[in-house]
Amino acid sequence: MYVQQRAMKNHVAAYMNIYVFISVLFLIGIIFGAVIVNSMNVIQKQDLYFYLNQFFKQTTDGTSIAMPALFWDSLFYHLKYMLLIFILGISVIGMPIITVLLFIKGLVVGFSVGFLVNQMGWYGFLISSVSIAPQNLLIIPIYLIAGAIAMIFSIALFRQLFSKRMHQPVMRLFVQYGTIFLLLFACLIVAAFIEAFIASQGLEAIVQWIYAK
Repeated sequence: MYVQQRAMKNHVAAYMNIYVFISVLFLIGIIFGAVIVNSMNVIQKQDLYFYLNQFFKQTTDGTSIAMPALFWDSLFYHLKYMLLIFILGISVIGMPIITVLLFIKGLVVGFSVGFLVNQMGWYGFLISSVSIAPQNLLIIPIYLIAGAIAMIFSIALFRQLFSKRMHQPVMRLFVQYGTIFLLLFACLIVAAFIEAFIASQGLEAIVQWIYAK
């Protein structure tokens, strides 16, 4: 256990610049998402809020969210996203695309929260806290770690392929890389469960409370 903790600390210390870069990039994506909300004109905001309002009204009318279907949809979405990052890490030349994917992920989160707060004020913040925050407290670190690990693997693979001295077998690196991604995806199963069975119920309760007032 001590050896594993020490190895993890050494790994983080060695690649701290990549983890910081990924985190800052994601944060910039969130900021851009919020900026996009403020740059939308009134008509665009009204049109988007109309569809959002229709969804909320369906919830108050007794149309409950199908939680099992939501769970599988969420899980399949995360599987595709993680698989794409995994493949881009193997491709070596996919590092720029990994950064774009993480930026887009941050942009979506920033836009979602920003739009709700912009249109609904305190109620929007409350809805975001209940329906967006719970699963993203787990999802965001997982994606940041996945992006960083994919970039680190690409760098290591590049060095192995073009260096005259082979420090360790490529297959061993690949097994470690695949194992980490399997663990991360297992954590995403928990996140999908939270999104489908906890956050959705919280959203339904909050929306019914807001529209009942």
